[in-house]
Amino acid sequence: MSAPAASAARLGVPRLHLRRTDSTNDRARELALNGAPHGTLVTAGEQTAGRGRQGRAWSAPPGRALLASLVLRDVPALLTLASAVAVADVAGPEATIKWPNDVLLGSRKVAGILAETRQREDWAVLGIGINVAVRAEDLPAELAGRATGLGLRAADVEGVLASLLTALARRLSQDSAAILAAYRERDALLGRDLRTARGNGVAAGVDDAGRLLVDLEGGVRAALDAGEVHLGDLD
Repeated sequence: MSAPAASAARLGVPRLHLRRTDSTNDRARELALNGAPHGTLVTAGEQTAGRGRQGRAWSAPPGRALLASLVLRDVPALLTLASAVAVADVAGPEATIKWPNDVLLGSRKVAGILAETRQREDWAVLGIGINVAVRAEDLPAELAGRATGLGLRAADVEGVLASLLTALARRLSQDSAAILAAYRERDALLGRDLRTARGNGVAAGVDDAGRLLVDLEGGVRAALDAGEVHLGDLD
């Protein structure tokens, strides 16, 4: 087994499971700062202050979503895209990815990813939330029509976690070319009209660094490595 593959295969050990916490990413970061090894997993039945990218809240009913964060001591290139592809593997063949970190079924979000990296120390906390058994009636009004679940039971959360760890071990051990190819097969934005901080344009895929390419009005192609993109019914 190659060194990256061996490192990825250790995901999920040791594990801390909390009945209720503010944020699994916060707990995992505390463990990382205190020397927790690569692969340390924090899970929770309920989060009171879960968050997503750009500081957005992540809301899920108790016991019906997978709420997990991993400590990664060997941080691979394209971490967020690789993780999104792994989550999409678990969500099924119809799942697509809205760059860089939302996994969709149809036009509705079923999972989100938040990677918080300490580059100088070469570690990261990878947070993943998947709506395993979330039903329409479980969602707050502001998410109606924008979020969905896998259609499984609450009892299936542990099985989804096992599948996710397997998928992550596989994807995090792959090289960038394989990750980019897998991402491009599931790109939810390609060819769609976007609004970005750089202006309006059309999504043109991702480059080899994982940046979102946007053909802006006026014929300029921009490469975005951060920031919000807005797209009609996917926002």
